Amino acid sequence: MCHVFTYLCIGQDIFLAGVDTGAITMIWAMTELARNPRVMKKAQEEIRTTLGLKKDRINEEDIDKVEYLKLIIKETFRLHPALPFLLPRETVSHVKIKGYDIPPKTQIQLNVWRIGRDPERWTDPEDFIPERFTNSCVDFRGQNFELLPFGSGRRICPGMPMAIATVELGLLNLLYFFDWRLPEGMVSEEDIDMEEAGNLTIVKKLPLQLVPVQRHL
Repeated sequence: MCHVFTYLCIGQDIFLAGVDTGAITMIWAMTELARNPRVMKKAQEEIRTTLGLKKDRINEEDIDKVEYLKLIIKETFRLHPALPFLLPRETVSHVKIKGYDIPPKTQIQLNVWRIGRDPERWTDPEDFIPERFTNSCVDFRGQNFELLPFGSGRRICPGMPMAIATVELGLLNLLYFFDWRLPEGMVSEEDIDMEEAGNLTIVKKLPLQLVPVQRHL
């Protein structure tokens, strides 16, 4: 019974981790799309042209048909990783990194937020440009160290599949079935606040406010 309870707890933690980080990423993705109407328009044109205008339900098979949406998600993971720091690691032996001596048993934390905005790794790192991933092999599943929103190796985030599924299906539905406009009183996209908050996870400090306009089938 103890083992069963342990498995249930672990499974619940994985589920919550995936849902939480997925929701955070969706909010940041919609924020960036609202601030970048060109990207929003391009994404919706691709989705609606590829999937047609008669669908009443989005399914998992549709995800593989919308390449630009996948670039948007990658760019969101780069600029807005839900967890700014990976879980701590500990060195097992003495290492030397860029002239620094790191003794054994030293705890190390990786700042993936900073890596994703490193000007030595990215052109115009503060700008939201999904096209930077066109014809690029860089992915977020732990094999490319310049993009590590879920970590890497044996301690990669176990909630990653749930988070990715949440983001892909969620955004696909939001962009297929709805158009989006700024709320009354907001003059331009520049008025959307981008301030971050949080310690363990990075969330949007002020709630995102957009007005959905249902697209008639």
